[in-house]
Amino acid sequence: MQEAIVITEQPVSVSVPVGYSFTLRCRAEGRTSLQYQWFCQHQSVCHQIPGATNQDLPITAQQTQLYTCRINDLYKNAIFSDWVKVEVHQCIARGLPPRLWQGEPVIVLNPTEQRVEVGKPLQLQCAAMGVPAPSYQWYRNGNLLEHQKKKKLWITHAKVSDSGTYLCCASNSHGEHWTNAVDIHIGTRHPEKFFATGKIALLVGNNRYQHHPNLMAPVTDVFELSLLLEQLGFQVVSLLDLNKAEMVTAVSRFLQLLGKGVYAIFYYAGHGYEHSGRNYMVPVDAPQPYAPENCISVQRILQKMQQQQTALNLILLDTCRKWYNPECALSQVQPLEPWGNTVYGYATSEDAEAYELQDGEFSSGIFMKYLKKHILQEKKVTHMLEDVLEDIGRDPLVTGKQVMEIKHTLKEARSLTDPIYPLGAAAELWGCSHELVSEMVTFPCGVRVELRFHRLFSNVVYVCAKLQPTPAHVADARLLLCQPAEMDDVAFLKESYLDQVESLLASVYKREELDCVFQLCGLQKIQTDVVLQLDLHYTQLSTKQRTCESLQTTLQKSRLGQFFSQRNYSQPNYQRTPACTSSVCLRDASVLSTDPQGQASLRTGSGHSLPSSNPSNSSSEPEENDESDLSNLCSALLRAGPGQDYP
Repeated sequence: MQEAIVITEQPVSVSVPVGYSFTLRCRAEGRTSLQYQWFCQHQSVCHQIPGATNQDLPITAQQTQLYTCRINDLYKNAIFSDWVKVEVHQCIARGLPPRLWQGEPVIVLNPTEQRVEVGKPLQLQCAAMGVPAPSYQWYRNGNLLEHQKKKKLWITHAKVSDSGTYLCCASNSHGEHWTNAVDIHIGTRHPEKFFATGKIALLVGNNRYQHHPNLMAPVTDVFELSLLLEQLGFQVVSLLDLNKAEMVTAVSRFLQLLGKGVYAIFYYAGHGYEHSGRNYMVPVDAPQPYAPENCISVQRILQKMQQQQTALNLILLDTCRKWYNPECALSQVQPLEPWGNTVYGYATSEDAEAYELQDGEFSSGIFMKYLKKHILQEKKVTHMLEDVLEDIGRDPLVTGKQVMEIKHTLKEARSLTDPIYPLGAAAELWGCSHELVSEMVTFPCGVRVELRFHRLFSNVVYVCAKLQPTPAHVADARLLLCQPAEMDDVAFLKESYLDQVESLLASVYKREELDCVFQLCGLQKIQTDVVLQLDLHYTQLSTKQRTCESLQTTLQKSRLGQFFSQRNYSQPNYQRTPACTSSVCLRDASVLSTDPQGQASLRTGSGHSLPSSNPSNSSSEPEENDESDLSNLCSALLRAGPGQDYP
């Protein structure tokens, strides 16, 4: 027998943001004219919606409710539609749903990584918006989980075999969207509350500027910080004297190795400035005066770091924060995502300068002087930095001139000493070991020389030569490392002596006497193998004559361990300049020195006395830089990958 009323179109459930307007539809056929009445239910109370007597029910979403429609005919026959749920999301990320949203699934809640003990319950949760409301399907290690078809995945008693990578697919008639994949570990819980899946650090010290005053402290500060971070288990790349293209490349490689759960540190020492809450780094090739496009925005880098789902982002800026152009229009600073994992450690407060401590051949930033004292402490990162702040505040040399500043959103008590528990395949090696590598060479006269190669920085290598006990017929032997005459076009090789770099090499050689030292800087600029010449001058005892013998040794690019790729990253107008030699240079024009009587004093980079207030200003500071090209260039580098042309 034919039904009196047949529903031909059922209303459908939806999942929408608060304030979103849409329409519930219901259609039916009957032997007489039909009447419609909509009902809603909230918190177990069902009531008729006044005036809702049409086939369509327009709704502006305010709260999650259930809806149904009753259809009557003239013979008092009645039928109810399916109950449908209007799920309303009160809090969603900025920019969701997309402007031209057509109802396709949009993920608003991703599952989170978990470590669960065997036998304990495991619950994963996700959520998506969609019109109609999405259906859900969970997967583990790429395999469909037959009975896990809800927003919440629930396993009452977790087993070791439940470990793996989980993700969920939300789909409706408009398409599908996948959540982030998360790693779930079932087993014995580690006693430590927090851990890192890896520790990665990029340290940049800009020392020798082409058109600006040189600095002194970045060399020592970067070197000492790299050693301390290695003790904490960080893979470190430390780079000196980078132009803008090289800085962008270094940051790109750094970002490629960040991942979920990683502790990431970015440290910069050199010239810089701040404007409207945004910090800028000045590369060594910035012109005088440098223009906005010559500088790099730190906040852009941090935004890229956040996108890698890191567990901790620590930004340490050992640079000035003064802004010298108040008439420049303020730029828009894009807010960071509220992920609660970011810490800023500023060497100085806003609109102030950072100072160096200069004592003879040794130079160090005030910030680094106290940071290295506390950085190995087993305490929350922000608490460790507070100890640094307090020490700087007690230093009479910078009282009233430099006060450290800390900004953070760190919601968990994460420490740089937290253990590392890698997830999945181990990340490729980042950074280079400070372990000495050596080889023995023998001259025709029988004299043997040990060559040692030591990387004080990722783009600086020292070649050290040590004479071995000489044969009986040889006396007064002297060594000289040099570059052959035919290699004069290699401008980034320069001979140096141990006394110029003793403060750094002493920690490696423990003040062992070396016969000669040769420094190779700017390894990122090297495109071919490097040939070095070792000259031996000695006296033949049989003839009493001075004799010279020479050997050449080839340093392959693989031996140099280039951090940058083989490509030439030069811009069309970029002029290659010699890289830094071993002389220790001048910080952002503010230095602490020790006079012959041993009294420390403040002075600017030009050597003039610094008044107790109102340090000298310069008219050559840059206009505001929104640094939009850096974001595009980093993205292009990440897409290009190794071995492809520079974009």
